[in-house]
Amino acid sequence: MRESATLQVGFLGSGRMATALAKGWLQAGLLRADSCRASDPSTAARQTFTAETGCPAVADNREVVAASDLLVLAVKPQSMPALLEEIRTHVKGRLVVSIAAGIRLRQLAAALNPDCRLIRVMPNTPCLVGASASAYSPGENATAEDVALVDRLLNAVGVAFRLPEPLLDAVTGLSGSGPAFVYLMIEALSDGGVRMGLPRDVATALAAQTVLGAAKMVLETQMHPGVLKDMVASPGGTTIAGLHALERGGVRGALMDAVEAATRRAVELAES
Repeated sequence: MRESATLQVGFLGSGRMATALAKGWLQAGLLRADSCRASDPSTAARQTFTAETGCPAVADNREVVAASDLLVLAVKPQSMPALLEEIRTHVKGRLVVSIAAGIRLRQLAAALNPDCRLIRVMPNTPCLVGASASAYSPGENATAEDVALVDRLLNAVGVAFRLPEPLLDAVTGLSGSGPAFVYLMIEALSDGGVRMGLPRDVATALAAQTVLGAAKMVLETQMHPGVLKDMVASPGGTTIAGLHALERGGVRGALMDAVEAATRRAVELAES
């Protein structure tokens, strides 16, 4: 495998996640525009990928496979069987990384080749701003060099954890789907600010910055979120009144249910 500076990366599927990863790796200096390419049957998706990354995108999957050292399978789970059948005889000698939710390593190996070098990854879209939360699980034929490369790529655009494959469905439910849950929270906080008289742009900026700052406090202090929460909630004050309202509304349980529902859906996708 080549050094990441000269690595030829091909995305099979050029949707939002592929575009986010490509942009993140380009911005981190791990790829050049002339060493990254994508394929997609959708003309609009190809045009968007090229417009946002500066990298070429074509309709022919096999053209991308032939030009790449590392292949990122970035199609929707329901499109994966047809893609794997198309590229099966062309991937020898390449590292294949799948970012499709719910598709198991054994399914990939069975459809491609039992000897194929595979790594399954669950990234999330904040890789676009260098703040991804990812996890990955190598197949049995992935080399130590392969694992180190994927770890370097993922940590360049956020944080990444190597985990046993059975835990990747939970990662899908938590950090894969989690940004959408947080966007909903930011929108709701902004709505609350507007209801109390703040201009919409100010309310949204305050809500987003509050979420960003709270997350940084958790990561940088390494303190339990409950301890940090208690530090804000003074006796008889405004924060404890707001927390009481959240508990009455079942927000804690609803967020736990959201992670569980997304995880279960990832399992269903694997079994369908």
